[in-house]
Amino acid sequence: MPTDPGGSAGLLLRPARADDVPAIAAVQLAARAASPMPPGIHPPHEVRAHLAARLGDSECWVAESGGGVVGYARFTRTWLDDLYVDPAHQGTGVGGALLDLVKVRHPDGFSLWVFEQNAPARAFYAARGLVEREHTDGSENEERAPDLRMEWAPGSVGGSA
Repeated sequence: MPTDPGGSAGLLLRPARADDVPAIAAVQLAARAASPMPPGIHPPHEVRAHLAARLGDSECWVAESGGGVVGYARFTRTWLDDLYVDPAHQGTGVGGALLDLVKVRHPDGFSLWVFEQNAPARAFYAARGLVEREHTDGSENEERAPDLRMEWAPGSVGGSA
């Protein structure tokens, strides 16, 4: 069920396919490298293998523009595990369209983890109704960097899709 969010010309959201994994991994690697996040600890081939394995146990949607994958969101019933947008397409509505899709697909709410130092991502989520609920010292994540759990709940301030 592909969708053109809000009639935005040229942006198509659709469920990811196995053959999208290389493009999804490339988006994740580029977005992480361009953001104020701790460096990834996995080489590209491990990122691709991880994403390929996770397609079967989570829902994953891609955003396409100009015939190529420019962003993706991977999520379960209660967690938004990944939302990455290619740096060249950030600020164009791709991330907002993907987040709105997750809200529609999971109207009872969900949580996500974001690195504390990633101020742009925190601001992006806060502007769209997610609330910071828990801060950690990072001892439980692979990067060992402080992070925080944000939550979207329907009916909360700014929580509508």
